[in-house]
Amino acid sequence: MSSEFKESIQKLETYVADNVYQAAGTSPSGLTSDQVAKRRKEYGFNRLKEVKGESVMMTFIKNFTSMMALLLWIGGAVAFFSGTLELGVAIWMVNLINGLFSFFQEYRASQATEALKKMLPSYARVIRDGREDKILAEELVPGDVMLIEEGDAISADGRIVSATDLQVNQSALTGESNPVRKNSNPVLDDKTDRLEFKNTVFAGTSVSNGSATVVVSRIGMETEFGKIADLTQSMEEEKSPLQRELDKLTKQISLIAVSVGIFFFIAAVFFVKQPLAQAFVFALGMIVAFIPEGLLPTVTLSLAMAVQRMAKEHALVKKLSSVETLGATSVICSDKTGTLTQNEMTVNHLWTLKQEYEVSGQGYEAKGAIERDGRPVNPETEEGLDFLLRAATLCSNARVLAPTADNPRYSVLGDPTEACLNVVAEKAGINLEENKAWAPRIRELPFDSSRKRMTTIHRLKQAVNGARFISLTKGAPKETSDLCSSVYENGQLRELTDQERSRIMEANDAYARQGLRVLAVAYRDLDKASHLPQALSAYTAEQIEADMTFLGLVVMADPPREEVAAAVALCHQASIRIVMVTGDYGLTAVSIAKRIGIVRGANPRVVTGLELKEMSDQELKDILSDEVVFARVAPEQKYRVVTALQELGHVVAVTGDGVNDAPALKKADIGVAMGITGTDVAKESADMILTDDNFASIVRAVEEGRAVYTNIQKFLTYIFNSNTSEAVPSAAFLFSKGAIPLPLTVMQILAIDLGTDMLPALGLGVEDPEAGIMQRPPRKKTDALLNRKLLVKAFIWYGLMEATIAMGAFFFTYALAGGLGGDLAASGQLYRQATTMTLGAIIFCQLGMVMNTRTQRASAFTIGLLSNKTINFGMFFEIFLFCLLAYLPICHGLFNTAAIGWQHWLYLLLCPLPILGIEEIRKAYLRKRT
Repeated sequence: MSSEFKESIQKLETYVADNVYQAAGTSPSGLTSDQVAKRRKEYGFNRLKEVKGESVMMTFIKNFTSMMALLLWIGGAVAFFSGTLELGVAIWMVNLINGLFSFFQEYRASQATEALKKMLPSYARVIRDGREDKILAEELVPGDVMLIEEGDAISADGRIVSATDLQVNQSALTGESNPVRKNSNPVLDDKTDRLEFKNTVFAGTSVSNGSATVVVSRIGMETEFGKIADLTQSMEEEKSPLQRELDKLTKQISLIAVSVGIFFFIAAVFFVKQPLAQAFVFALGMIVAFIPEGLLPTVTLSLAMAVQRMAKEHALVKKLSSVETLGATSVICSDKTGTLTQNEMTVNHLWTLKQEYEVSGQGYEAKGAIERDGRPVNPETEEGLDFLLRAATLCSNARVLAPTADNPRYSVLGDPTEACLNVVAEKAGINLEENKAWAPRIRELPFDSSRKRMTTIHRLKQAVNGARFISLTKGAPKETSDLCSSVYENGQLRELTDQERSRIMEANDAYARQGLRVLAVAYRDLDKASHLPQALSAYTAEQIEADMTFLGLVVMADPPREEVAAAVALCHQASIRIVMVTGDYGLTAVSIAKRIGIVRGANPRVVTGLELKEMSDQELKDILSDEVVFARVAPEQKYRVVTALQELGHVVAVTGDGVNDAPALKKADIGVAMGITGTDVAKESADMILTDDNFASIVRAVEEGRAVYTNIQKFLTYIFNSNTSEAVPSAAFLFSKGAIPLPLTVMQILAIDLGTDMLPALGLGVEDPEAGIMQRPPRKKTDALLNRKLLVKAFIWYGLMEATIAMGAFFFTYALAGGLGGDLAASGQLYRQATTMTLGAIIFCQLGMVMNTRTQRASAFTIGLLSNKTINFGMFFEIFLFCLLAYLPICHGLFNTAAIGWQHWLYLLLCPLPILGIEEIRKAYLRKRT
């Protein structure tokens, strides 16, 4: 787009309608065919450009080339090299299965661009060459004269040159559900955000009411819609905290495994004097033994099981790694409407100069009553109240639709603010259809932001105080009450005093401080207005909205969800901060934030989109250290808040439902879209979708995420514990220079790692969240999966305990046969029995160890020893597999095993008891200390 034309476009909004055609280089007859061809050549088509993403093949390959996957490929190759073909195949099969599972789980790559394109209409009505024509939306060019009317989706940004009662739904861009009134007046305030321009319509929005003629000003990626698409597409996929941790863990494990291998190779050559080839194969076997082959399957299974549990809690996760990211979340940036609130505007008070009434019941279902001082009242006996309710619902256009089989929720056609007026009238026993028949509407003077009022004119079937024609007005309390000269009271009119006007505003301010929305309702007897023209169609707003009679105030709110306050309190306990980022007004936002406990200070700071626009990045980071609520923010500003929090070191979750939320959802560490009210764009940009649009579901998902991280650490503890007991027998063989025969062969080590340990380890990955997990702060980004505490617990505390019992089993076998008096046999039946016992002792110790690692501090007995079915099956499988290794002749030669007697079994059955008992004592001490 040329710079000259850009300047013209920027000025369009400030020009009066007559000059718009000239500024855009067009006319009321539209562009000529030649002009269209020239501009298409210059500006291109009205399309969203796509950034070429990663190919399906590359996505597939990446699942088999991660650090851990590469380590497993190497481990399998080592197994092949050492002559154990079967085990090499087993290791590679684990890798293949895990890679395929991960690929299919994450194949649903981001489709944000496609979803954006689907929201744009296919056709547009334009005037070209003096004729109205229907063209493909992608053929629009700047300067086209576009015609829009009720029900149309808007294809491009444009300046309105004429409009009739035009209302546009801009929720996809701004997040506000209320339709916006539009007109052709110039914008005189240069500080107004472009999305708030009343004389401009935007691509991706729709016409709720009325019609207009529009001159197209921006197309494709130049539109506000296109800017959001560009933000969404231009962001690169970042690794989740878990993915980064697994990469780091793989390097650590590789270092440990290779170091152990080198150590044993040197020891085998220089201490035992083994041939180089034999020592090399032995060292390679130790390296394979230290590779946790079950890590990736366990992580994947743990995440998948968490996904299933979260789905039952109304949270659908699109990407497995997102589950654990939730567990690391330290800040949640939440929208207000529909997430923290019910998104159902509800009248809760009615106010007249004589009385204040409470209204019970919430939402759009007409259940509840009108009460005074806690007692129900009959509106029919209180004439002023009855008239107030009838007038309010007559002066509205919305309808409430009852639930259906396809839509189980109440829904609204039109403005939710007007919809709740119908509901409160029904609570008062007013039949809406009879009410309309009582006062048929003749004409409407639409709401206007400068007047802040809406007025309708009616012909009464039954006169009120002699009036046959009346006007009904609802609007902002001050702007409406200032035009009232009388008040309706006890069926009569009397003068409205200045003192009473002050009382009206005092009531309005009191409600506003509670975050409630207030509308004033008034009427006028048009029969007594002698200065008005005879033709009703000739009335102007200025003529009608004067000398009115005040009826009362209608007070409403979008109530918070009942369970949100408890969820917010749980977030505070878990040291998770919540920042409200909403398109709503600041006073309302702060009131809701206080009511549900998001902010707890007396004077939280409210930052509007205009203020945020003037702030530097550092100033934004500074205010984020205090309690703050962001109100009236634009899409790129929400994105900016998320970026600032991430730069401060936070793991950020963001909620959203509109197109405007897509960039922030994608930028966040975990994007959470609304399943009911969310647009396709928001859902595709997010990592998780809430099927009930409920903030409390996020908190439950955070709990599952924390459990995943804890379960992975439990798995590591369990797996590395057996590494010590596998290494100590080899160390005994080496440092005794062969005097102690090798108590555990490489094949037996691999049988433990790939056979007996696998299923119980997987079972640890599906443990339910531990009690108290949400009373801890989120883990820091610097916290490692494989930390010093875990290494000490696994390799030293658990490992040495198990290694001692395993070596005891080896010597016990020789002692039982009377063979400890001289040299230990390094071959034969007795030796095979001894290695079988070493193998068995490790397996049976692992039975106790898997129970120990199910909890971090709680007693294993308090959660139920048999409550995890996967672990139960895994323990049964361990014993079954050991029996096969010990008693199946085909296994004797391959695994160097032999059958054992009842004395040996007695030793093995006792092995889990000291493991479980000593750990229970340690946990009891920790519980007592804390």
